Amino acid sequence: EVQLVESGGGLVQAGGSLRLSCTASGLTFDDYAMGWFRQAPGKEREGVSCIGWSGSSTYYADSVKGRFTISRDNAKNTLYLQMNSLKPEDTAMYYCAAEDRGYCHIRWASSPFDYWGQGTQVTVSS
Repeated sequence: EVQLVESGGGLVQAGGSLRLSCTASGLTFDDYAMGWFRQAPGKEREGVSCIGWSGSSTYYADSVKGRFTISRDNAKNTLYLQMNSLKPEDTAMYYCAAEDRGYCHIRWASSPFDYWGQGTQVTVSS
């Protein structure tokens, strides 16, 4: 059974930082591209970032470029999202997802991913 478990969310003041982690099991981690998505109440799910299987290719939503950094440790089956300069509009449930193509689709933010985690809440206060 494939499991993706996110952690690291919490409450932080605007301008602060958080580091999210996503630990995967039940799959060959380095066969998969990995993504971070978020969804705020009343809003559609938004693609935040995507990383290819090797970690050499990364993609970001315009709204987080320059503030967020995606990375992965294939030896630890773990995906990360370093979030700096957080803003109240970053408040959302954050989900990690795995895609067995191995690389990020050109339209990764709207393409289907195969497996999803349960999410971790990030709340940024003003």
